[in-house]
Amino acid sequence: MRRDGRLGVGIIGAGRVGPVIGAALAGAGHALTGITSGSDDERVQAMLPGLPVLDALEVARRSELVILAVPGRELAGLVSGLAELGAWQVGQLVLHTDAEHGTGVLRPAAERGAIPLAVHPAIAFTGTSIDLRQLAASYAAVTAPAAVLPIAQALAVEIGCEPVVVAEEDRAAYAEAIETASEFSRQIVRQATGILRGIGVDNPGGYLSALVRSTVDQALTEASPAIPDLPPDPDA
Repeated sequence: MRRDGRLGVGIIGAGRVGPVIGAALAGAGHALTGITSGSDDERVQAMLPGLPVLDALEVARRSELVILAVPGRELAGLVSGLAELGAWQVGQLVLHTDAEHGTGVLRPAAERGAIPLAVHPAIAFTGTSIDLRQLAASYAAVTAPAAVLPIAQALAVEIGCEPVVVAEEDRAAYAEAIETASEFSRQIVRQATGILRGIGVDNPGGYLSALVRSTVDQALTEASPAIPDLPPDPDA
C-alpha cells in the first residue's frame, strides 16, 4: 500500500459485481489498473470508461489489490491456476466477493505471500450505477486472518458497506441465509405477479412494489431485536 493509502486495483471478473466494486473503489480514491473481459464489455466500459481490458495474469501482475469477482465454483481453479503461473506477489491483497467461501479458497495465493481477504456485499447486483447507491445502505460479510482483518473491514467501508465479521467456519451457513432470502423473495414475487397478470392486472410488478417493500421492511424490523428500555436511574 502506498503512503497515501491508494492502491492499484485490478478486477478479475466482468459480470455484474466486478465493475461495480471497481467503480466504488475508484470513487474512494484508488487507481484501477485493468479488468478482464466479460459477456458485456459495453456495460463494463459504461461503468469504467477507458479502463484497460487485460487477461487475468496481467491484471494480477499489475495490481496491489486484486478483486476476484467470479462465481464461487470458479474461484478455486482460478486462484490455483494463477498460482501455477507465478502471478501472486508477496504482500499483494487478494479479495474475493463470493458469499460461501472464506479465505481458505485463497490458500494458493497466501502460500506465495499474498494477503487473503473475503468481502461479500449483501445486495442483489444489477451491474449498473444503481448498485453504488445500494452499497451505501448495505452490509458486507468480512472474513480474513486476524492480523489483516482491519484491512478487509476498511475495504468494505470504502466500497460503501458496513462490515460484519463472519468466521471462516460460518461462511457456508451465511451463504445459505443469503441464498434463502434471495431465492424465496424472487419466487414469491414471481408467483404473485403471475396470479395478478392472470386476472388482467396491468404492470403487476409495479402494483405490488409498495406492498412488497413495506412488508419486507416490516418483517426485517420484527426480526431485529428491539433495544430494551433502560432501567430508571436511581440518582435521577
